[in-house]
Amino acid sequence: MIQAQRLGHATFETPDLQKSINYFTAVTGLTLADRGANSAHLGTKLGQLAVSLVASSRAHGSRLSFEIAPGSDFAAIAKSLAAEGVRSEIRTDPFPGSPKALVFTDPTGTAIELFTQWDFVSAAQNVAGTGPLKIGHVAFFVADIERVVAFYESVLGFRVSDWIGDRFVFMRCNPDHHTVNFFRSDATRVHHMAFELKDFAHIQQGCETLALHRIPLGWGPVRQGAGHNIAAYHRNPDDHVVEYFCELDQMKNEALGYFEPRPWHTDRPQRPKVWPAGEWVDGWGTPPAPGFGRGERALGAVKT
Repeated sequence: MIQAQRLGHATFETPDLQKSINYFTAVTGLTLADRGANSAHLGTKLGQLAVSLVASSRAHGSRLSFEIAPGSDFAAIAKSLAAEGVRSEIRTDPFPGSPKALVFTDPTGTAIELFTQWDFVSAAQNVAGTGPLKIGHVAFFVADIERVVAFYESVLGFRVSDWIGDRFVFMRCNPDHHTVNFFRSDATRVHHMAFELKDFAHIQQGCETLALHRIPLGWGPVRQGAGHNIAAYHRNPDDHVVEYFCELDQMKNEALGYFEPRPWHTDRPQRPKVWPAGEWVDGWGTPPAPGFGRGERALGAVKT
C-alpha cells in the first residue's frame, strides 16, 4: 500500500488565469514561481509549491499531489495499482521542483500525483497579502463517499480522523487531523481549500487583508469541533471557498490512537469519533451561514 506523507500542492482550473494569479498573490500572499501562457505555479513565502493554476472554461479542482517516502519504487507501485485495477503512468518534470511523478486518478476523476523528490520553487521572502505557511487540506463534494473513503484508505494509506454524521469525513495521512475532506453530495466539485497560518494573530492579519480587498468573511473566526482548529472562511474569484486555519488537532502517535491533549477538548482523551450531524458542536463563534454545507453562495462572495 502507498503511504502518502503530506499534501504537496493542489491544481485548480480557472476561467480567468490572471485574476486568479492576482488573488493568490495579493490576497492569499503566495509568490508567483512560474508563469506560462495557460498556467501558473505559486509557492508559499517559505518557497514550497502550494497551488498550480491552469486556464480552463470552468473553475475546478483537478489535481492533488502527495509526497511519499524517498526512494519509493514507482514501477513497483504502478504494478500494485494495476492489481487494484488502477491505471497509472510515470511523468517527468510534472511540476516545478520535482523531476518525476506517478500519476493516476481517484474514483472522483481527480488526478493524484505522487512524488518523492522536490525542491523549493522560490527563495523565502516577505510577501504581500496573508502569507500562509502551507496548503493544509482540500475538501471535495463527492457522490459516492464510501467508495472514495475506501480508496484513500486502501490505496493511499489515509486514516479516518472523524465523521460528522454520515455525510462529512475528515482523513489524515500524517499527524494533521485532516489533509482531505469529503462531503456527501450528488456530484464532484471543490468544497474548499485551506491554508495554514501561524496563529490567531496571523488569522486576524488575513482577515484585515480580506477587508482591504473588500472580500467579506463568510464564516468565522470560529473554534471548530472536529479538528478543533480556529478557522475563517471566504470565497475567491472562482467562487471556491478558502479557509484560513491554525491550531489544528495533531495525532502524534497512531498506535495510541488519540489526539494531542488540548484544553478545549471535551472528550478526554480525544479520539476519532462520529460527531452529531445537524447540531452546533463548535467551541465558539457564529454558526455557519445557511448553505455552507452545500457550497451555496450564502457563504459570501468576492465583490471585486
